[in-house]
Amino acid sequence: MHTLRFNLNGRWVEESNLAPTTTLLRYLRDTRGLTGTKEGCAEGDCGACSVAIVELGADGKPEYRAINSCLVLMPMVQGKHVVTVEALKGDEYHPAQVAMAKALGSQCGYCTPGIVMSMFEATYRDDLKQPWQLDDQLCGNLCRCTGYRPIRDAATEVAGTCPNDRFTAALPTSAPASMSFRHEAPGSVFITPTSLTELWDALDAHPDARFVVGGTDLSLEITKRFQLPPKLVSLEGVKELHAITTGSTHVLGSAVTISELEAWSATHLPPVHRMVRYFAARQIKHRGTIGGNLCTASPIGDLPPVLIALGATAVLRSRQGERRVPLELFFVSYRKTALQPKEILAAIEVPALPKTTKAAAYKVSKRRELDISAVSAGLLVEVDAKNVVTTARLAFGGMAATPKRATAAEQLLVGQSWSEVSVEAAAKAIGSDFTPMSDHRGSAGYRSLVAANLLRGFFEETRSTAQPTLAPLHAATVLTDEEVRHG
Repeated sequence: MHTLRFNLNGRWVEESNLAPTTTLLRYLRDTRGLTGTKEGCAEGDCGACSVAIVELGADGKPEYRAINSCLVLMPMVQGKHVVTVEALKGDEYHPAQVAMAKALGSQCGYCTPGIVMSMFEATYRDDLKQPWQLDDQLCGNLCRCTGYRPIRDAATEVAGTCPNDRFTAALPTSAPASMSFRHEAPGSVFITPTSLTELWDALDAHPDARFVVGGTDLSLEITKRFQLPPKLVSLEGVKELHAITTGSTHVLGSAVTISELEAWSATHLPPVHRMVRYFAARQIKHRGTIGGNLCTASPIGDLPPVLIALGATAVLRSRQGERRVPLELFFVSYRKTALQPKEILAAIEVPALPKTTKAAAYKVSKRRELDISAVSAGLLVEVDAKNVVTTARLAFGGMAATPKRATAAEQLLVGQSWSEVSVEAAAKAIGSDFTPMSDHRGSAGYRSLVAANLLRGFFEETRSTAQPTLAPLHAATVLTDEEVRHG
């Protein structure tokens, strides 16, 4: 077994006898006795297990990111720097701890360590410009005692202060250590290749291995179903899969995280930014990836509808070469994709969006934050100088076994004036495009009505702005004067 080497609270440690399916949470508590990191939901919803790791930001500089340790398998921290709440107390308390105590934001203390670690990340962020961003920073952390006002007050005090302290000094200045890792034993395989050649070799040796990157979905099999996937190949160490190339056609690597996609798409693909804003908590977005969200092939995945509407293409690679598949054809049946054995989703190609193209994305769920959609939509319409529809791509999630376009509705729009009359006819036709199921998230009738209403709303919303952005909605129940001024 390859020895696992990583930095824990400022010291490099090595482990050679860990099962590769051991989560970082269990390692911290059971092996290291670092019990400040708590286990709550064990599925990435409560934030009690939050720790910070060091990753490279968009500018290539290292930065702290809060993650859910319950979903991170130990080989995923190979070569990384991990910080737990225990490290925050040195000669004096960290500003996040001081602010929490000063604001009376902690009572029982069970959730407090995770909240403090999210505030720890916020302390070193320099992009928290709007009040709603603090809500976003903290939305992945539950508090069962004090309520959020004192916690938010504490976060407001420390967010973006970027102190020149021992944690800033501890950020590595050199290239990150290699993630290369290999564990092979009877009934247990975990390989993290760092090049495509190594990846093809690993798949030749273990063609039945499953892929993993962020682990935000697969790790639930371990934490909730108590299953141990026998063979895993991680794509996280392959640098080519992390790239974003901007141009007339944008190329998004499959291992790009959702938080990276969110930051980039705000400028380059506003409809995508609308969807990922409420994709999940920040801890999940730091680990979840474009490829992971697509390859799970969930009919209610957040990214497929908007990317299908934008005309995206899936770039598939294997040792034999590369092939391209329109993303709408990538999903062949429920939870099944067009990937062949020993083939990976390498990237997504998305045409740059002309400013005149009408496009938006929608997610409808029972809760605004941290919820699975009942219905989602990616809608795109192009009109000519006479306001006649030349292109219509209306893609929906939650309406069929796979993400799917409403072709009957599209056909009623193309060639017609973009008007209330044509939109109403198309909205009524959506009922013939889908036969949705009824479940605890919504009845079939509800889903059909919502899908039709989303098209109607899209028409109204794009009357004045071709690609509308989301309003900075707040999670707080009481707004400060500053928040009221910001809308």
